[in-house]
Amino acid sequence: MSEQYYYGHGKLLLSGEYFVMDGAQALALPTTVGQSMRVKYRPSYQPTLNWKSYDHSGKIWFESDYEFWHFQPIKSQENNPTQTQLSLVLNAVRAQNPHFLRDDVDVFVETKIEFPLEWGLGSSSTFIYNIAQWAYVSPFELLKKTIGGSGYDIACAQAMGPILFRKEDGKPQWETVSFNPGFKENLFFVYLGQKQSSAREVLKYKERMIPGKEQIVNDLSLLTREMLSAKELPTFNKVIRTHEDIIAKALGFEKIRDQYFSDYWGEVKSLGAWGGDFALVTSDRSPSETRDYFSAKGFPSLIPFGEIVRS
Repeated sequence: MSEQYYYGHGKLLLSGEYFVMDGAQALALPTTVGQSMRVKYRPSYQPTLNWKSYDHSGKIWFESDYEFWHFQPIKSQENNPTQTQLSLVLNAVRAQNPHFLRDDVDVFVETKIEFPLEWGLGSSSTFIYNIAQWAYVSPFELLKKTIGGSGYDIACAQAMGPILFRKEDGKPQWETVSFNPGFKENLFFVYLGQKQSSAREVLKYKERMIPGKEQIVNDLSLLTREMLSAKELPTFNKVIRTHEDIIAKALGFEKIRDQYFSDYWGEVKSLGAWGGDFALVTSDRSPSETRDYFSAKGFPSLIPFGEIVRS
């Protein structure tokens, strides 16, 4: 039985947030954890697709069989959006590549995610990226036709290190950059436990009327470059504060620091969809003291920068 293997890195969006969709330059970080996909084939007179998805602990969290004509489930699972979503994605792939899964073979796909599904580090984007590689289609076009978004997460899925990302004339542009600050031991990611729907947050943002958006995009792009070039933690902290102030004012959101960590000694920055999965925190105190602070606040998952970011 022949086999193929694909892999996509997870992602963290350090700057730009929602405004990356309108051309703001963003600093994005591929993570050390991601999602793999193995595909096996076996000759068959009545070919079907068997799909199994495993979580980070090795347990199957989704399984379904599909026919090849319209990628409809052979056995429908009521109230299972994953089954429906996979069917939509496979049909979008077929629209880009009419030759996709036309052979007389049974196909067995196994995906394995390396982080908890609720962490929001790119379970959807790595899924889209891996399928696109398998089917020889554009992952950015597939993203656009399915879950939507700027595409920074797709760029991260294939990047070997931090990237500067922006959309120019609606097309994704990115370059690999060095972001390995001397103060990285002072940077942590805290899991907030409030997973957001990327598709829903994107739609809500697009429906907003935001005065002065062009200037905001320019300001955030400048702050991204300042974040990248910061040599000292105090400078980096200042950039974070300014960035948070701009987003909060533009969108009318309450800052995470004000919500949960008003007495914290370092800085706190929301990432991606505000109030969602992770926040970046800085600390000039020991890792144990920093961890104790967030644990006491009810947020025990604190990950050092160097453990989760590919650099």
